[in-house]
Parts: sequence; structure tokens; C-alpha cells
Amino acid sequence: MEMYEASKSHLVGSSGNNSGQGKGVIPPEGVKGWGWGAFLLNWVWAIGNRTWVGVFAIVPYLGFVVAIVLGMKGREWAWQNKEWESVEHFLAVQKKWAFWGVILLVVPAILGILAAIIIPQIVAHGPRI
Repeated sequence: MEMYEASKSHLVGSSGNNSGQGKGVIPPEGVKGWGWGAFLLNWVWAIGNRTWVGVFAIVPYLGFVVAIVLGMKGREWAWQNKEWESVEHFLAVQKKWAFWGVILLVVPAILGILAAIIIPQIVAHGPRI
């Protein structure tokens, strides 16, 4: 019985770094929570974090559901599926994924709005050379 309990010690999340040990691992505090990087960059994030279920985000109609599930559970799965140096390292990497997800959402939106304003003006008045 004691040997069985010792072999399960990695599941409790209280004894050091238990990342990359697969399903059943309880992530430490701070790992769980909404993941903007996983939601916004879904299938790319999934490959980078070895969370293969996220690849289903490329399937039409299913992709949005997968993105939401990745947003909710992705950080926990990434902790379980990939080895990380520490919780701080994990959080720093996930913060970078979120940053680039927002950048890749906001920048094209701004460029699209500017194009929608500028292009009609050019067409209506002709180019200024």
C-alpha cells in the first residue's frame, strides 16, 4: 500500500514540478484558468504545447467549440503534456502566447478598418500623385 501511494505522489501537485507527466496530474496553483493564447491561436498553440486535441480546431464548425474548450482547459493540458522548468516559466510562455494571439487579432482588425476608410476615399477622389 505504501509503495502504491509513493508512486502516485506526482499526482498531488504539491511536491515540486510535476509537469509533463500526463493525464491525472493535478497542476499547481496558478496554472489553471482561461488561456487567451490557446483560445486565439488554437491549433498552432496546441502543436506548440503538445496538446494534440487542439488540432481539431482546423475542422469547420467544430473549430470554434475546440477553441473555447482550449481556452478553458488548455493551460491545464499544456502543463500535463509538456515539461516546464517551473510554474513561472510556464506562465511566462503562456503570457507570450496570449500576447501574440491578441496582436494577431488586433493588428489585422485595425488594418481592415483603416483600409475600409482609406480605399473608398482613394476610389472616389483618385490617387494623389
